[in-house]
Amino acid sequence: MRNGWRKISIAILIVLIFLCIFVAFTSSATTNYTAESVTNEYNLPIGQSMFENQSIVGTTNPVEVPLISNAGFLLHQLLALDLQGILMATSTGVVPFDFTTVAGEGIDSYGNVVDVEGPGFLTYAGDKLVVKAPDNYVWAYSAPYKWLEKTESGLDIYEDGKLVKSVPVDQIRNLDYKSDYYNGTTIANWYNYDASVGSTFTLEKGMVGFSDGRNNISSSDVPKIFGQDVVDYAFEYPTGSPILLYSGNYTAESGEAYGTSLGSHPEYGNYVREINARQFVQAWNGTVIPPNSTSSGKDYIYFESAKDSEAPGGSAAHGVCPPARALRAAVTAEGFDLPVGMSWDENAVLFGFNPAQDITVTNNHDYPVKINMWTEGEGTGMGIYCQITRYIPNG
Repeated sequence: MRNGWRKISIAILIVLIFLCIFVAFTSSATTNYTAESVTNEYNLPIGQSMFENQSIVGTTNPVEVPLISNAGFLLHQLLALDLQGILMATSTGVVPFDFTTVAGEGIDSYGNVVDVEGPGFLTYAGDKLVVKAPDNYVWAYSAPYKWLEKTESGLDIYEDGKLVKSVPVDQIRNLDYKSDYYNGTTIANWYNYDASVGSTFTLEKGMVGFSDGRNNISSSDVPKIFGQDVVDYAFEYPTGSPILLYSGNYTAESGEAYGTSLGSHPEYGNYVREINARQFVQAWNGTVIPPNSTSSGKDYIYFESAKDSEAPGGSAAHGVCPPARALRAAVTAEGFDLPVGMSWDENAVLFGFNPAQDITVTNNHDYPVKINMWTEGEGTGMGIYCQITRYIPNG
């Protein structure tokens, strides 16, 4: 019995000595890699958004390197009991690159994204490559990706900052650009009545200035990474608006609802006033403002003018002040500053400010808020309400 244990002990000792020799050999026979050298070698897209199971090198097959100069990677396969990989390495002379030597969280040994919920992104953490999971909230700013610019002789078409085509005046009517928010007629009217030389018309929007520092993305990548709802929301708001792209674990908490009524001012036309009040509500309902950000209401909202001898130009969009007072009450109750373009007076909207695009609200919370507005009834007794929803992070 004692001789049997002695033989086993000797065998174990021999195996341990062999492993030590193997580790020493493979360590000395393995190329010294760093996160930076691997990034440069394989042109890794630092800052790019990435999802679970996606390869950081953009290939479906493992990255393979010569076994003779990377024998240390064979040790990883031995410890992982990857018999198929060991046989392949010894028979072909190549071995899968072991990314654990240069990578940390979110990346497995084969360079695939793991344990990342939602749209993460590739970055550095110290001397390691990591795929960072998204923060509880991710936001960015809409920016023109494809746009038209009026010139002396027609239009220039730009994409990603590059001129792709010039269109003479007599060919503008043949442009086939359209979406839910514009068409050929919209573009023609902009060119003929609103635009001056150098004015631009945005066709597609990308995202820039991400809150977590990831790379800017093109208009085609926005729906792929963050969904079509983000595209639709961004098109409703002026270019440059902050856009909440991703929300993690949060609880929606409703603030107090503030309301008023339209009231009667027949001297300005109550019918027009009701139209304008409803337009104001439409402009601001559903507006989501990311943390410590400033937003206006929607684009493509139009207001009717009513004669007013005291207004600059002799007319004003009467009817917007009652809903503006409701908005003012709700946002200042949150601790926000008085919106730009408003006063504390009964006539809450200042002359010269478009009630949708020029008035802005700043969210000073460390979490997003949503502005909800609605009406009840009709005519001069129509109720107008505003309520803030807070997106409180859990944990």
